[in-house]
Parts: sequence; C-alpha cells; structure tokens
Amino acid sequence: MAKNAIQKIAMNAAENIPYDKLMLSQKNVRRIKDGVLIEQLAEDIGRRKLIQSLNVRPVLGGEGEETGTFEVPAGGRRYLALGILIKQKRLAKNELIPCIVNRREETSAEEDSLAENLRRADLHPLDQFRAFKSLSDQGLDPEEIAARFFVSPATVKQRLRLASVSPKLLDLYENDEIRLEQIMAFSISDDHARQEQVWERISSSHTQEPYYIRRLLTETTVRADDRRAVYVGAKAYEAAGGVILRDLFEQDSGGWFQDAALLEQLVFDRLKMDAEAVRAEGWKWVEAAISFPYGHTSGMRRIYAEAQELSAEEIERYDALKAEYDKLDADYAQAEDADEAIEAKLDQLGAELDAIDDRPQSYDPAQKAIAGVFVTLSANGKLQVDAGFVRSEDEPRTETGDVDEGEEGGADGGTRSTGDDDGDGVVVNGRPVNDSANDDGEDDGIKPLPDRLVFDLTAQRTLALRNALAGDVDIAIVAALHAFVLQVFYRFAPDSCLEISLKSGSFSQVDGLAETSWAKEIAERHEAWNRDLPDEAESLWDFLLGLDEASRKALFAHCVSLTLNAVVEPWNRRPKALEHADMLGRSLQFDMVDAGWTPTVEFLGRLTKARILQAVREARGADSAQLIDHMKKDIMAREAARLLEGSNWLPEPLRLEVDEVATDAGDAVVGDMSDEVTLDGDAAELPAFLADDADPSSEEPVTIDGDEADHLQAAE
Repeated sequence: MAKNAIQKIAMNAAENIPYDKLMLSQKNVRRIKDGVLIEQLAEDIGRRKLIQSLNVRPVLGGEGEETGTFEVPAGGRRYLALGILIKQKRLAKNELIPCIVNRREETSAEEDSLAENLRRADLHPLDQFRAFKSLSDQGLDPEEIAARFFVSPATVKQRLRLASVSPKLLDLYENDEIRLEQIMAFSISDDHARQEQVWERISSSHTQEPYYIRRLLTETTVRADDRRAVYVGAKAYEAAGGVILRDLFEQDSGGWFQDAALLEQLVFDRLKMDAEAVRAEGWKWVEAAISFPYGHTSGMRRIYAEAQELSAEEIERYDALKAEYDKLDADYAQAEDADEAIEAKLDQLGAELDAIDDRPQSYDPAQKAIAGVFVTLSANGKLQVDAGFVRSEDEPRTETGDVDEGEEGGADGGTRSTGDDDGDGVVVNGRPVNDSANDDGEDDGIKPLPDRLVFDLTAQRTLALRNALAGDVDIAIVAALHAFVLQVFYRFAPDSCLEISLKSGSFSQVDGLAETSWAKEIAERHEAWNRDLPDEAESLWDFLLGLDEASRKALFAHCVSLTLNAVVEPWNRRPKALEHADMLGRSLQFDMVDAGWTPTVEFLGRLTKARILQAVREARGADSAQLIDHMKKDIMAREAARLLEGSNWLPEPLRLEVDEVATDAGDAVVGDMSDEVTLDGDAAELPAFLADDADPSSEEPVTIDGDEADHLQAAE
C-alpha cells in the first residue's frame, strides 16, 4: 500500500515594500516599552541598516481585495525606528523595506507578534563576552563599542575582562559548573595559570565564594591603599613595569599592586633619596625604614627645634598688625550689614599674623651634629620625619682631670658606676692624665688618704645621709624621681647616689602596638615631658625641686608607669608579679573595655572556631552562637565581631578576676594604710620625728586633677 505523501512547507515570500505603504498594526502584542529605546534602535539601523525583515500582512478592502498597503504586526519597533530616520531626513519616505508578507493567514496577527518575541532567545553572557572580545580584536576601543551598542564604556570593559579569564574556567561556566559571580572574581588576575591553580584549590572545598577567590588571587599582592603603594604612587609603579590588578565589578580602592618585590624596591629607592636629602641638612645620621618597631627610640635623648627669634622690626610690625586687626574686628562687630571688603581685609591681616606666628623653626647646628633622624612612612603613606634623636654613644663626654664630689661615694663600697668610667678625665696617647698608677706623689707633699680609711668615712656619711633622707619625705620623693628621670630620659648621665634600678620593656615584637591609642598617649606624654626637661642632666635636680607638687607627682607616675610589665611569657614564669598586676588593676579600677579594647576581626581570626563560638556564647548567649556555628572561619570571625560589638566581652588574659571578699578586705587595708601614711605627709599620723618638722596646716591635699599644674596637662 502506498504511503501518504508528506505535505511540503511553503515559506511566505519576501518582498521590498515602500515605507509609505506600511502601517503599524494595532494587533502587535508589545505594549510596554522595554529594552533598547526606539531612538537607539534608529541609530543602530542608521549605522548597519536592517538586519531583520518586517513581518507584514496586506490590508484588504471590503470585498477581500488587497488595497496596496500593509500592516506590521511583528516588527513594530523597527517600523517606528525607520519612521524616526525619515523624520530626520536620513531616509526617503518611499524607501524599499524588506518584508516577509503573510497572505495565507494560517495564524493570527497576534500569534505571529507573540511568537516573534517569545521564540527569540537572549545571548548567553559568555557569547556576549566573546563577541565584545572579537570586536576589540578587530580594532574597536571600548568607547567605540559602547557607542555602537548603547552601553557604558565601563560595561564594555567588564565584558572584555570576563572574556579574558582562563578558557578552561570559561568552559566550566558554559557548562554551568561555575557561577558568573565566580568568573567575575577570577577576572581580577590576568594569570590563567594562577586562576586555574586557585580553582583546583577550592573546587573540592565548601568555600567557593567570590570574596574568597579574590583573597586567594591577591594574597601575594599589596593593596593600593597600603602606605607603601601610596608612597610610591601608581604612575611610578607602572612606569617601572609593575601591574595593578583591578576589580571592575566591586569597589577595590585602587586595586592591588601585583609585584610586591618591585614595590618594595621602589619604596627603598625613594626612601634612600629622601633620607639623603634629610641627611644633607646637617644631621649626623639618618635611619630610614618602612616602619620601626614600638620603642625604637628608647634610650635616646631628644632635642627639639626652636622658632627663630623675632627682630625688633618684626615685633613692632606684629604689634601694629594686631592692633589694626583688633580695632577693625571690634568695629565690624558693631556693624549691622556685612561688608566683603572688611572681611577680606580681616582675612589678609589674619594671614599676616599667622605667617609671623608660624615662622620657621630650626635646630642648633651643634646639636644636629650629634643627633639623627628617623625617616619612615606614616599610615597614610606620607613621609614621616622624626628628627632630633641623640644616641648614647654620640652624647658629648666631659673630659676633665678633676675629681668631682660625687666620687666620694664611689669607692669600694659597691655604689653604681656613672657609665662614663672609661671616659673620665683627659686622655692623651691612650692613657688618662689622672692615671694614679704612675703617680707616686711628691715626697714632701701630703699623700692621699688610704682607700680603707676613705671607705670607712664614706660609709659613715652614707648612713647619716640615709637617716636624714628618711626624715624628709618630700626630698626623698624628689631623689627617687631624680633617679627615675635620669634612667628614662637621660642615657649615660651622671648616676644618682640612690641604688634604684628601673627597667622598661619595649615589646617591639608585637605588630601594630605603636598604633594603639594607649601607645600614642604614652608617646605624647613622654614627648611633652622631654620638651620641658633640661637638656643637661646636671640641671635636673634643680628643675625637679622647682616643680609644683602636682607636676612632680605626674612626672613620678609617668616614670613608674613605664616600668609596669604584666606580659605573660611562656619562658618567664612570674606568677607573683602577675598577681600584683591584678591587684594594681583593681586598685586603679581598671578595665580593658573602658580603655577602648574591642574584639576585632583580626583578633578573632587568630582564634579557633570553638573559641570564637565560646566568645559569642559568653557574650550573647547560645542562640547567637548557633547562628554562626555553621560558617567558615573567616566569615564566622567577621560575624562574631559584629555580634560582640558593645557586649563588653573580654578574652581571659584581659579579664580582671575580682574576688569581692578579698577586694573588700583589700580596700579596708588600703584605707587603713592611707590613714596612717600619705604622700601629702599628714602630720597627725606621721612618726613624731617627721611631724615635728612640718606644720600640718600648711599641707594641701594631693589632687591629681588639679588645674594649677603646668606640666599636669602633658601627663594626663
């Protein structure tokens, strides 16, 4: 039996129809504007002409005959775009338009319009990336491509960057094995091998988030906002052949400097030039580094610049300007209306006064000859020059053959060396002039006393001085303060006769310690005192005697505070010292939360996940800890920092365990002791031999917060 014949499909014919014979059909299903604007489509057709025909149907007369005009049910936007070109006189009204004419009407006009829009598939993003890449390879720059397709140049650059990702990863994206967000993260780097290496590392793990991919791709780079990168600058780095990685999809703060070694070399080269320029100003030495550890200036004396003295003519001019400014300002304050001319004159006078007040400061050339400068980078990448530091070996030595009175106590009785033993006296040809080994004395003169006799006599004097010092509390405090200040602010200065030793740890191995608020306050307080103290150690005693009581106590507290060490070191077990630190903290009512410590993301990142969860559990409860227990460690640390904010939580080493019973008892003891002996020397409770020398009514209470002390503000 013969098979049924298969009906062949006949296509609708294509015809060129004049534009003025076409009309927009009201049966077009597209009613809402979406996608490319009609005006943009018109510009595109004007550039490349029509690349898709219109779908039309003949308009029939009353008896079903064709009228010669055609309606457009599918392709209405193209029809309207052509109309715009005609209005702009860029296209003739009767221009022939390629059309597909549907005369069979096997489907409705609405169905054809709907099918044209629904059956059209958008490009896969990867096809778009590759298409933009092909246009770029043809010589079009991103701006030209953007203009032709009505997108921003930034969008084109993003697409081109995505197309430059490793072909292996793009194939995985094509097969839906990698998400678009991951491809965007991989586009930071142009190194295909590195991209593939990172994918191999994370493909079998649970952490495949874009932020983690970016972190791995940039772990050996330097951020553009790093002080080294800011100091060198992007232009100089790129001019030297460096590459900057940029993230075109997220805010990257300038990107990442890929070649860290090149950047370091550029930093050192520029630091060397800047250091040499500073050295040319007359300093003995200049030490430059990207950063210095905390306490790197410990043991060095500081000298400071002084403003140039005003001449008589400058003083006279300053007084005249000030008088003119004050009079004009007072008169203007009484005026009812604003006057720009008067305001401009006030600004001019103020600028001239400021110029005199801010006159340049300079260092004494003799001091610069023994001092040096530390050159480093501040946190914002600016050059930081800290000048005026004198090393101990550069301190001037006084060479004399005379024996000063202080050497009476320096015999065999075991008193401290002054630190200048090797340089005492005048040295000639390698031998001291006052060398007693070759001094046989004169037969007819009086010979020195025997050493043993000198020791006996000075021992008696020492005990007598001790007894006298114990009877004068104020001088005892000054003597102790004198010994402290000598060790804190002066190196190799003449020693105190008090055998008091003071140690201060620098903790230079702790990263970021110098940037804490506590370190900055200590440094500012130390510098303020350093400016006020006399340059020569010999003048220190008179300076301390001349201080008011509040300033003296503030300086005393500063020196004592530098000796405090509550660091837990595994190689140095000091349980009693740490217990004392807790006692001291309780007496000060000290708390690290009040001091400004907070659990940062960096701190939490150094803990194990179990420790992070324990911290959140202690601070916010088990429910909060459960919210983050499934997260990866880096995300967990970030979320934990947010949860712990404002919770007053502290890790165990920072907590102050307070035993209420012990505290109450301790407070009672401290109260009893304070009633018996105070630094103010309350004569009613002092021993008789002290009370007899002082008038109790003349004593004023100690107020650390008093305003009467000049130096107290610097110590607070």
